[in-house]
Amino acid sequence: MRRWAGWFWLVLLTAPLTAGMAALDVPSPALFAGLIAATALALLGAAPRSVPRPATTAAQAVIGVVIGVLAQPGTLAALAPQWLPVLLVTLATLAVSMAAGLLLGLRRGVSALTGMLALTAGGASGLVAISRDLGADERVVAVVQYLRVGVVTGLMPLLAAVVFGASAGAGPAPAPDAGAPWGVDLVFVVVCAAVGLGLARLARLPAGGLLGPMTVAIALNLAGWSFGAQPPDLLVELAYAVIGWQAGVRFTRPSLRLVVGVLPSATALILAVIGACAGLGLLLSAATGATLLDGYLATTPGGVYAVLATSISSGGDVTFVVAGQVLRVIAMLLVAPLLARLAAGRGAGPAPGV
Repeated sequence: MRRWAGWFWLVLLTAPLTAGMAALDVPSPALFAGLIAATALALLGAAPRSVPRPATTAAQAVIGVVIGVLAQPGTLAALAPQWLPVLLVTLATLAVSMAAGLLLGLRRGVSALTGMLALTAGGASGLVAISRDLGADERVVAVVQYLRVGVVTGLMPLLAAVVFGASAGAGPAPAPDAGAPWGVDLVFVVVCAAVGLGLARLARLPAGGLLGPMTVAIALNLAGWSFGAQPPDLLVELAYAVIGWQAGVRFTRPSLRLVVGVLPSATALILAVIGACAGLGLLLSAATGATLLDGYLATTPGGVYAVLATSISSGGDVTFVVAGQVLRVIAMLLVAPLLARLAAGRGAGPAPGV
């Protein structure tokens, strides 16, 4: 009864918190709400001991499909004429954010692996989902990743307007896409998850629960076999909540003190990464002929949906901007586990008892 009571309170708290976060336009509101609810219950000793492994694997698979469907053929085709400078800038963004993560990993109680995953710029929900599988402290990763998304999203409209001269209302919003029927959406998710998880096991892919379904979704999209399918919203929110719960139920008072102590240095490093990525955006603009605003938006370290809204409202080259962001997210999630494993052999794990 105690175990079921924990799940009851977890769901009861997460639902209204998700609605509140969504009303405030918080990115991935169910993940953030699940993290807060699970952390609060864990500190009170009322949370479940852990989230079952099949549930976390299923949640990773759904998030993998969510990321995979971003890779639309028309969007990525926009990068074809400038593929080399875009690729080089994407890799530079990866290097900058991971270097900042290594600096965060110098802090006592934070391993190099945890620091790298916490500050890697791209796919916050995906990185949180796979951090435990890779041996990192998902509590630190979750809080710092969403701090990054919050800071980037909060500063973006200000920087776009003041530094790059963006003006609201300069461009029309794209026409809404009717998408596929709900049944097709669900079948698409199931196929991507089943095939992706099977291939990931055969290939022994790092973080295969997310990367396997993501790769299958990308392949089907680029081949034109997705039929416009998108993961159903309710399923996506549930997956986000499970990932938030996974990190939150493991919080203890010592681990909370560690995370709170990390926040000042993490904030400083996030601001440094934002500045470095803005500089890379200027280089991208010079190399491709894109406007300074488009170069900045294409290289911001996170906040892809805020980037989309800013680009649309300012009349920018939305296709180019979104293509750059999608390429970065996919590259980050594919490369991060491999580089993180190298860091794991050089860094110490979390402090004992944390």
